[in-house]
Parts: sequence; C-alpha cells; structure tokens
Amino acid sequence: MDILSEIIEQKKCEVKELKSKFTLTDFEGFEFFESKCLPVYDEFFRSPDLSIIAEIKKASPSKGIIREDFDPINIADIYMSNGAGAISVLTDEKYFKGKIEYLSEIAKIKTVPLLRKDFIIDEIQVHQSKAYGADIILLIAEVLSAQQINELILCAFELGLEVLLEIHSSDQLPKIDFTKNKIIGINNRDLKTFNTSIETTVQLSKVIPKQVLVVSESGISEEKDVYRIKNESNAKAVLVGEHFMRHKDLAAAFDEFKNWCKNEG
Repeated sequence: MDILSEIIEQKKCEVKELKSKFTLTDFEGFEFFESKCLPVYDEFFRSPDLSIIAEIKKASPSKGIIREDFDPINIADIYMSNGAGAISVLTDEKYFKGKIEYLSEIAKIKTVPLLRKDFIIDEIQVHQSKAYGADIILLIAEVLSAQQINELILCAFELGLEVLLEIHSSDQLPKIDFTKNKIIGINNRDLKTFNTSIETTVQLSKVIPKQVLVVSESGISEEKDVYRIKNESNAKAVLVGEHFMRHKDLAAAFDEFKNWCKNEG
C-alpha cells in the first residue's frame, strides 16, 4: 500500500471517530461557524503579482520533522505581517504533526484567509473546517470520485467556504466541473512517489480554463522555480511551506520570496 492509500485508510477511521463524537449540527455552536469567510478567488485574481499561500507545516511523511522550533501562532503572525495572501494550516496529526486546534487559534487573529489542508473525504470534515475558522478547504481529486467532489464542494459552498481542488495529472481533469471549481491547485509532487517537478504546473495549467484561479503547489524553493511559474504557466498563486519552514529567519525568507513573486511588468 502506498503512503497516500495508507493516509486515506487512516482518515476513514478518523472520520468514523469524529462522527461518534459530533453531529453536523453540533458544529453550529462553535465560535467561527457563523463567521463570514474571507475571500480568496477575487483577491488573488485582483493581484498583479503572484499571490502566496504560506503554509504552516511541522512535518511530512517523506521528510519527517521539518521545523523543530514550531510555534504556529508566531509563524502565522509573521506571514500576515509580511504580506501573505493566505495561510495554509496542516491539520493532519498522524502524518504531518498538525492539529485542528491550530486552525481555530490562528482564526482568532487572522487578517487573511485560512486554508484547512487535510485529507477531506466526508461532509463532517467540511462542517468541522468551518467551525474551526477555515475560509477555504483543500480537496484532493486523486482520492475522490467526481460524485464525491461535487457533494463536498456543494457542502462547502452552502457554508460559505471556498474550495481549492488539487490535481496532479490530466487523468483527474474529467472529474472536474470548471463552472463550479474556480480554484485549482496543481500539485507538483506525485503523492505516490513524492517526486516533484515544476513542469507539472507548466503543462497542466495550459489546459485549465482562463477564468480558473490556478495555484502551483509543492517543490517551489528557488527563484528559478518562481520564474518558470510566472512566465511559463497560467498560475496566479503559489502554495509554499517547506521552503519557509526550513529557514531560521522566517521573515527574511518570506520577504525574499515575495520579491521573486513580483510582476516585473
């Protein structure tokens, strides 16, 4: 069994446990359930520069612990103070050492949208995301059927959430209704082999409709990577985590990266 399949099997167990503790209506009493979500699509399309979704990520299955000195609130504050367009919060515990509580803690101080990044396979996770302060959620096309994608995005839209639907190959394109899915993430990392290539964004972005906001994800760590994304793809944003998490001076690393993202024109 590859790691992605293993994670999804684990997630099914977690969903079962979540349903044993909460009903969908239970989440209506949570602090952020009725809060209006901060917009992603409109704000990112309006930006002349490549927008940055900066990720809070302690670990990954392939790299282990990425940041030992891990303070999610402090990291979020640095991102917001330095101009991040949005913040991605890893909430998977077993494989990425995240916590759903990180999301609600950051939501208390947020000035930009929060993306809940996890392996969402059930509506109860969507309701949980809204309750804990997310503005947008990640769905991974590779692990969902076309019907599941449709059901989960409709659930998200009913709650006022936006959806970042992630793909890695053209095989997933037939599952997508681009009249509904207006934010598409292209993962440069193959979730089965963990190999990364910016070429994935370059090629896939060209077959996605122009009205769709394309986000390039994973493996973006050098100026030449950003240059290719800006000049050879149709992406309007990047999602970057590990590059920032490995820098001791997070603010300086972010400031440098932000300069790479500026539109020279």
